[in-house]
Amino acid sequence: KQWYQRRVRGKEIRRKIKHDPRFSKFSDDDKEREAEFTRHIKDRVSLAKSDFKQLLKEIKCVSHKSKEILRGPNGDSHMREIRQFLTNDKRGLVLDDLPEERDRILDDYLAELEKYGPPPPPTATRPSKR
Repeated sequence: KQWYQRRVRGKEIRRKIKHDPRFSKFSDDDKEREAEFTRHIKDRVSLAKSDFKQLLKEIKCVSHKSKEILRGPNGDSHMREIRQFLTNDKRGLVLDDLPEERDRILDDYLAELEKYGPPPPPTATRPSKR
């Protein structure tokens, strides 16, 4: 499993890596080591969330109509289709140990798409040069 897929405490990690020479060279202060470990985990989770959001933007079956489809009779099949895309990409699996956060990000993204409606046509964003 990857680093962020298991929540572990600093003491558990310390026991596992105390014989690694890099551990003793980093710092002698346990609080400093633990603070650095916590910062590292937060950075990695933040990166995983941003990668997940980027993946959502790349999924073609997700549109401004997705939220409405999910509320309708075909909602289950549409959600299965979205989940299938998410499981086919590593970025979709990184938040498996944080399912509430993953579902919140997905729901927020679908709500945002629904709020802003369809994207403008390509001709409206860049007028042709004459």
